[in-house]
Amino acid sequence: MKITCPLVTFLFVTCSFLPLRFVGSARKPAAGTHYLAFVGTYTNSTDSKGIYAFDFDAATGKLTPKGLAATTPNPSWLVVHPNGRFVYAANESGKQSTITAFSIDETSAKLNQLNQVPALGEDPCHLSIDKIGKYLFVANYSSGNVVVFPILPDGRLGEHTANVKDVGTLGPNKKRQEGPHAHWVQVSPDNRFLLVADLGLDAILSYCFDATKGTLTPNSPPFTKLAAGAGPRHAVFSGSGKSFFVLSELDSTVTGFSYDPVIGALRRRSALSTLPVGSHGRNDAAEIALLPVGKSSECLLVSNRGFDCIAITFVDPDKADLGGPASFFPSGGKEPRHFAIDPTGHFLLTENQHSNTITVFRIDPPVFTFPLAKVSEVEVPSPVCLAFYHGQ
Repeated sequence: MKITCPLVTFLFVTCSFLPLRFVGSARKPAAGTHYLAFVGTYTNSTDSKGIYAFDFDAATGKLTPKGLAATTPNPSWLVVHPNGRFVYAANESGKQSTITAFSIDETSAKLNQLNQVPALGEDPCHLSIDKIGKYLFVANYSSGNVVVFPILPDGRLGEHTANVKDVGTLGPNKKRQEGPHAHWVQVSPDNRFLLVADLGLDAILSYCFDATKGTLTPNSPPFTKLAAGAGPRHAVFSGSGKSFFVLSELDSTVTGFSYDPVIGALRRRSALSTLPVGSHGRNDAAEIALLPVGKSSECLLVSNRGFDCIAITFVDPDKADLGGPASFFPSGGKEPRHFAIDPTGHFLLTENQHSNTITVFRIDPPVFTFPLAKVSEVEVPSPVCLAFYHGQ
């Protein structure tokens, strides 16, 4: 199927790993630019010790190990503060789960612990920071609640300002949807609303966020439902803020919504499978991201665990319309739980949890050729997330 959009002509191929060529526009990296990359791991079933640091060369795509950045249990999600001084880790450890604040030593690539607070819930799996850098949001998966912690001037976490339990109708999957499961949390582009993807409730919850007090109150409407059994896991706003795309883990779909910034409401516009037509067997969709490729198009990428690939399609950032059937390329390993796009937008890094590897693929804007070219690979035990440090 050949599809033509403004500024872009591309060919979608389903059920295969065939090349896809896409012409658009993107940023150019500065030659020789280096970044620190911090990698979170699972420590309970491997020989991992915590968070590992790497030097990333944005000119070549090479990752160079810089050793253990911090010893900490099960840092399953990391987020770097916008000021470039602090890192926050979700320590996913059941009823003993914590959130840890670190300062960054750029010279040594070490993380120095500032303080550690109880997660006030079980198994935190996602963290984010509000638009002005004052509050940290925590999604606790097993207990199905969301907590807000103030970020103090020295980077430490203060006493929580909100702790809300997800409420709604459970999905039909008795094994995975036996209770509410907050899996992703992020503020709206204007910092007025907090959106939560709850895998157990098949819903995106919406809260009014008071950026002065750090408090949450249910919005009206308080939630938007997805298909029964979808299991929403992660989501992303388009660059314009007019569209919102939700990745559902259980049914391996992406759903596009238009977003009303006045009332913080979502309206369903389109949906797309993340798998090739006719595929069978176990699959758990994992991560979603958008990469700008022009004034009227963004590249949407999704990782699949089970099929172990990255699915790619193109979207209109203003209309929430998914462009058509996705194309696919192998993730470079087993169980790509997470992937990240480097700060220049020229490389994609997949964290393959069960292969104990991070694979780096080159994106060559303004011309994209899929499957992406593999440029490097490093070993790290059970990698499950990666966060880039851009400097202060």
